[in-house]
Amino acid sequence: MRGGFASSFDEIVVAIECWIEVRLSCGNGVWLSGVGLMFKSNNLVARIFERQIRTPPPGTSVFGSRQFYENLVPSHTIYDVQCPDHSFRKFTDDGLYLISFSRSHQELIVYRPTWLTFSCSGEDCDAHDLPVAARRFESFFTQLHCLTLASSNELLCKDFFLYVERNQFGIFATSTTQTHDAPATGGAVQGIPSIEMITFHLVRLEDGVILDEKVFHDDFIYLAHNTGVFLYDDLLAVVSLRYQAIHILQIKDSGHLVDVRAIGAFCREDDELFLESNLQFMEIGDKLKPQHSDASNDENMLQDDPSTRDSPFLGGIKQRLLSFIFRGIWNEETDQRLRVQCLKKKFYFHFQDYVDLVIWKVQFLDQHHLLIKFGSVDGVLSRSADHHPAFFAVYDMVDAEFVAFYQNSADELYLLYEQFVDHFLAPSRNFLHVKFISSHSNNMYALEQLRSIKNKSSSVSQFVKKTLASLPFPCQSQSPSPYFDQSLFRFDEKLISATDRHRQSTDHPIKFIARRQPKVPKFKIKPGPEEGSGDGRTKKISSFLFHPILPLVISVQQTLFLQQSVVNIHFRR
Repeated sequence: MRGGFASSFDEIVVAIECWIEVRLSCGNGVWLSGVGLMFKSNNLVARIFERQIRTPPPGTSVFGSRQFYENLVPSHTIYDVQCPDHSFRKFTDDGLYLISFSRSHQELIVYRPTWLTFSCSGEDCDAHDLPVAARRFESFFTQLHCLTLASSNELLCKDFFLYVERNQFGIFATSTTQTHDAPATGGAVQGIPSIEMITFHLVRLEDGVILDEKVFHDDFIYLAHNTGVFLYDDLLAVVSLRYQAIHILQIKDSGHLVDVRAIGAFCREDDELFLESNLQFMEIGDKLKPQHSDASNDENMLQDDPSTRDSPFLGGIKQRLLSFIFRGIWNEETDQRLRVQCLKKKFYFHFQDYVDLVIWKVQFLDQHHLLIKFGSVDGVLSRSADHHPAFFAVYDMVDAEFVAFYQNSADELYLLYEQFVDHFLAPSRNFLHVKFISSHSNNMYALEQLRSIKNKSSSVSQFVKKTLASLPFPCQSQSPSPYFDQSLFRFDEKLISATDRHRQSTDHPIKFIARRQPKVPKFKIKPGPEEGSGDGRTKKISSFLFHPILPLVISVQQTLFLQQSVVNIHFRR
């Protein structure tokens, strides 16, 4: 039997021979020097020997262990694998499950990754081709569950999936078709489409049990790439674009989705009760006024109808935002005359622009603070949202107040982004294997790349806007695979990256080059057929699913004409 992690026998023999030769032919001092040279080798056995006899500096043991991935790479490819015609979504961050959806967008299919094993007779097994049975999809993955989540008039969102690793829960979404010209009633924002029903399903992946559901009616939530939903520990933030509300849910260990609060029209639990009591007092005062004519009676009756009466107040979160902006401008000047002029120029002149701001995206910074992106209604669903003015605000849910407000071209926010971008990815830092996703805050190569782009930019302001456009980050949008660790490998980020996005396909293999050996490609990933595509005019896109721990990659190449995808499996043989 041959396993995928077995080291080459020749490597073991060479390492032992080198060790014996150095040990027998040299004195103690020279022997230590020889061992030092061996430690710098890329030989796998030498690295294991070093790990056994040396204690790494405090806090660096995991970094040292990850260097073994320079030797354990997906060096073999099975092209055009026979597999079910499914839409493969991703591996879970702990590597226990592979999530996929049926082409009808009705069923969820969950697989368990298993490592390839096969029998080989003979001495040089590496030179033999894999048996036909071993080249199938089922040799690498075992199907665990197939669940029907969507009803007849619903579809699964194939680009939405969140994973609660602590409980092995999966969060999925189904929805009906959207209506683009829906009337803005009940406080809805004009110009935002409406979806009759959006359902979030909480599934325990271990046994495939549907634990709970949360339904939103006549609303619009941006589900693609988890944009409108953010997970932090056991808290889930769902952004209602149509009604401008942030719904905070808690995921209980029992598998229930519990409403915690809704931030939008009201920010505290008693805001609604307070406003209703005051509105009732105002209505009583209006009824006590003398009535002069039947026409005025009809007018008053029309105003008393809740369906025709507009609220005299702005929403609670908008009120708090305007108050924070006002106080910030007020405190800029101490002289009363200059203060009034500053307010006229910076606040009252732009007052209507601030009132018209709507929530675009939201993410957790920690359990108590939200990063909220505001912008115009026109930019909510625009593909070129970078061209629309936008603002970022930090909201404290406990005290129900804003603590920071920035324009999307603010240098102060960019410096925070450049130096502490990992804090914007806080929800991805709860578990060990996702703490090493490369960013310009923790990796000097990524920082050099960012600064190089900045230096080449013709306009620093436009560069800042384009860079900050990625905030807030979509939740669980980056792969924790060690092969995307930029301290270990370098690769062309135009063709492949840790970010969960489709890429334009190429017929040339994508090279992963070791940082310690900049001229030696360690492995290659080639999507599509082995001989390449004969039709160069057909536009093809590729997606890559990297296992977070194993040297295992799935590449999927597809065209825009709904043809069957070409699935390749790349692994260490």
